[in-house]
Amino acid sequence: MAKPKLALIPAAQGDKFYSVLPSDGVGDFTFSRASTGTRIAPTGLIEEVPSGDSRLDYDLLNGKVVNCPHYLLEPASTNLFTYSQDFSNSYWSKLGATIGADAITSPNGSLDADKFTEDSTNGLHAIFQNAGVTIPTGNNTLSVFVKSNGRNFFQIRTGSAGGVDNSPLYANFDLINNTETASSTGVINSKVEIYPNNWKKISITFNLSSSTVVALVFQSILSGTSVISETYQGDGTSGFYLFGATLENLSYPTSYIPTNGTAITRAAETATGSGDAATFNDSEGVLMAEISALADDGTYRSITLSDGTSANRIYFWFWNDGRLLIGLSSNSVVQIDHFESIDVTNFNKIAFKYKANDFSIWLNGIKIDEASLGNTPSGLNNINFADSNGVSFPFYSKTREVQYFDSVLTDAQLETLTSWTSLQEMITSQLYTNY
Repeated sequence: MAKPKLALIPAAQGDKFYSVLPSDGVGDFTFSRASTGTRIAPTGLIEEVPSGDSRLDYDLLNGKVVNCPHYLLEPASTNLFTYSQDFSNSYWSKLGATIGADAITSPNGSLDADKFTEDSTNGLHAIFQNAGVTIPTGNNTLSVFVKSNGRNFFQIRTGSAGGVDNSPLYANFDLINNTETASSTGVINSKVEIYPNNWKKISITFNLSSSTVVALVFQSILSGTSVISETYQGDGTSGFYLFGATLENLSYPTSYIPTNGTAITRAAETATGSGDAATFNDSEGVLMAEISALADDGTYRSITLSDGTSANRIYFWFWNDGRLLIGLSSNSVVQIDHFESIDVTNFNKIAFKYKANDFSIWLNGIKIDEASLGNTPSGLNNINFADSNGVSFPFYSKTREVQYFDSVLTDAQLETLTSWTSLQEMITSQLYTNY
């Protein structure tokens, strides 16, 4: 197979998304994030990354790191909990329970996770904010890291029915089998992610038609089918460990945002400006990417190879209805445009071949569309993780690779380029758990 003219294969953090080709750095993407961020490190632990540095993030499968790293791009998000880790602080009220501070190693590898222990009373055994928290209008996601310590079932709920849509909201989780076992109709989505050392990141998403102040509660329960606000006779020793509570005004959980006394915002990230006019061939070529959306969240996200405008561009879009859109425009006229229904949250290998009167689109080793009539774009000079202007529709995503070839490839080469190299690669790449 021909050697790519440009190849982004995530291998280093810094103020760029670094491309291994071309070797002079022309293919590097300019990166920005005006705040610190966190990532999953090669150890599987949560690690802070300095402001302005890109993030090499690793996938976890059953609590273990799998696959090579990907570059991570996320939108701005604020953790509305002002004390995300210190559950012994008076910000958190305890009911039928005590908190032991810094009792166990947390998902970041430090001794800073707290121990929740139920008392021996017959009643509720829970922890919540002492004055509630202002929850914004729209989709909100509440998440927390939990580890069983004698109680295997855990409930997230609202502390008051007043003002919460579809209230009361609650969801029960099985900490051993890593599943949601029951929830109210107001819970849009729930998720259990397995971290090292048997930690679980548990999250629920719900929607509010108007902002309200309400307590959000983490509670010990006896079974997966326990009712909301279950009371029971505590044994004085059982409970769980807690770390990293986060409330975000988003429809999915993002990377952990630690707080210690005030709400903290992780800034939005951008990666733009890879290549120049000498890198790309207007007459023919192939653009390839292996990418995954952070969520199927009803927003538009794009990668473009263009002249800086929408008139001449090749584009990969995650559409707002969860489909993938791939196409090309030349002098403002669309030459080929293809929608494909896929799971955008899985990693997908996509390639687009272009040459006058010879276009084809490949997805995971299969040719899904082609056209034998059409013109190529002109003035191609950059790739953006955004629309052609480098600003609109930023591509919040996970990216394992981007490659550009300045000549067309054969069908056999395109099939190889977009295929999984083995069954095991496909299984781990898609984070399947039944193997």
